[in-house]
Amino acid sequence: MKDRTKALTFILTSTLSFSFMGAFVKALGDFPVAEKVFFRNTISMIVAFSILSFSKKYSAQRKDGYLKLVFGQISNQKFLLIRSVFGLLGVAFHFYALSKLYLADSQMLNRTSPVFVSLFAFLFLKEKLSKLQISTIFIALIGAVMVIKPKFDYTILPALGAFGAAIMAGAAYTFVRFLRSKEFPETIIFYFSLFSMIGSLPFVIPVYIIPNDHQWILLFGIGLTASIGQIGLTHAYRYAKASEVSIYTYTGIIFSALIGFFLWDEISDLTSILGGIIIILSAVTVFYHNNKKERISQV
Repeated sequence: MKDRTKALTFILTSTLSFSFMGAFVKALGDFPVAEKVFFRNTISMIVAFSILSFSKKYSAQRKDGYLKLVFGQISNQKFLLIRSVFGLLGVAFHFYALSKLYLADSQMLNRTSPVFVSLFAFLFLKEKLSKLQISTIFIALIGAVMVIKPKFDYTILPALGAFGAAIMAGAAYTFVRFLRSKEFPETIIFYFSLFSMIGSLPFVIPVYIIPNDHQWILLFGIGLTASIGQIGLTHAYRYAKASEVSIYTYTGIIFSALIGFFLWDEISDLTSILGGIIIILSAVTVFYHNNKKERISQV
């Protein structure tokens, strides 16, 4: 199997897994968000820790320094921490929105995150922001407003949560991009999952609900699909550049729309669909712009 085919297989598996994760979150309904976040990250942490501790590919690194492999280098602690803070906020907002919105609508808003990567790369990494990128940010905002359909009352909160999750994810991805040549992918995942597990615990204790058998299955499903999604994404970027395969993550909107339709009879309205199309077009524009810029830099 060619590397590009492997990358495509991994990225689609990852996207499908994240879509099912959203379905598991939604199926739990009003189950405490903090508890969902806690169990999601506990399972992801165990999976990442197991890979770092027992996988043959890290045998040499374990001999050189086990703690450095698991927790990252001292010089990168600030960036790992910032990535984890943004990531935890993004997951919390995303899980809250998933419980209240149509799966497809939540995914549409979440897909504005690549546009915000450009903005945060300008703010934090001092990368240049082109006129085209500035334009796509405003266009994506228009698409987001069409999906959100502001009503200026409490009913807007879930949609704002989904949009806030996209902004937090954009910031988190910016620091992942900065760290990818400095830390191993599973190290970043483990650090984020451990931080999120500890960070969510104080919010879990006051509202803790002992899950029943059905809820345990759904909670395990959240953690398992999140882990598969993260690992699939990591391996996809091993076999191909992010600029070549990241565009396929937009199939998540289709996967979520199909899952939402078959499980909950969800059908997004025309305004939301048009807003989603605008969001996708703006992100695709950023994708091709970054691809072109990368090719020019390699000449």
